[in-house]
Amino acid sequence: MTSNLFAPFAMRGLTLDNRVVVSPMCQYSAEDGNATDWHLMHLGQLAISGNGLLILEATAVEPRGRITPYCLGLYSDVNEAAMQRVIDFCRLHGNAKIGIQLAHAGRKASAHRPADGRHALAEDEGAWETVAPSPLPMSDRWPVPRMLDRAGMDDVRDAFVAGTKRSERVGFDLIELHMAHGYLLHEFLTPLSNQRNDEYGGSRENRMRFPLEIFDAVRASWPAEKPLGVRISATDWVEGGWEIGDSVVLAEALKERGCDYICASSGGGTGAQKIELKPGYQAHFAEEIKRETGMPTMAVGMILEPDHAESLIADGSADMIALARGMLYNPRWAWHAAEALGAETTYPVQYERSRPSTWPEAFTQIKAAE
Repeated sequence: MTSNLFAPFAMRGLTLDNRVVVSPMCQYSAEDGNATDWHLMHLGQLAISGNGLLILEATAVEPRGRITPYCLGLYSDVNEAAMQRVIDFCRLHGNAKIGIQLAHAGRKASAHRPADGRHALAEDEGAWETVAPSPLPMSDRWPVPRMLDRAGMDDVRDAFVAGTKRSERVGFDLIELHMAHGYLLHEFLTPLSNQRNDEYGGSRENRMRFPLEIFDAVRASWPAEKPLGVRISATDWVEGGWEIGDSVVLAEALKERGCDYICASSGGGTGAQKIELKPGYQAHFAEEIKRETGMPTMAVGMILEPDHAESLIADGSADMIALARGMLYNPRWAWHAAEALGAETTYPVQYERSRPSTWPEAFTQIKAAE
């Protein structure tokens, strides 16, 4: 049996061993933006587990761009050194290619961790000023963000460029720009949070202008042989918001600028969203973007069964499959999927004897019991 999910996939000078991707997942475990021993453990185990690509959690390009005080950053020499330690560790022991998701939280910054309620920090809890395309808060329980003027937008752009250069020094294989989930670049895209009356607001083309400026600046600062992808919210799930048709237009513009893939997520910009969660509930967005633009896509969102992931690649709906919470629940998902699909993936030599083919008698009994 030949598995499409476990076939290699090439982008520019990078070839992934397979199409299984560890999706960026915030860990809320950094200290002043610095990666910690938690990241050694968390990323180290995922780097050895047979995944083609491991993408680090949303990493802020400036301090005010962190979602919480415990989010990763890549805006200082200390951040860079802490990140280097973790990535060197993953390279030493793992086989996965490693990417980073560069991000800015915009008006959703300065918040508590999910375990502490997600709501905005109070002033006596260390809150900081947030920024956005328009002075519109997330809700009446959130502070009004400062509207970015041109100088402020230049600062954000320069922060993304600086983060890109740090990413290159650390040695990442790939960058993914975060334009989803209600964070700053998505805030510019959607009319729900962008109500500017200058050249960066109003029409869809105007709302796309600043995110595309960021993409252009990062692409120009990132080595030509290394891929640059973008995660988007394909729809806001709200009438009058950003929709899949808008995402197709954005993907076309990104493709023209040298974007290597689109990860089609959704939502996150408003509490008014209405989403029907079910396995693969976002996969059709990846399929439509790929069909309409020819852009490689990454499908994400409750894709848990190996056969489901295999079918999405086999029928051309997507080129890569990203798992988030499913990978936290089962960090060895790629090993188990390869076994289910009759494919092969990498094991570290220390774990080779756990490969089913090395003790088939035990696995015969396990399957019989199932």
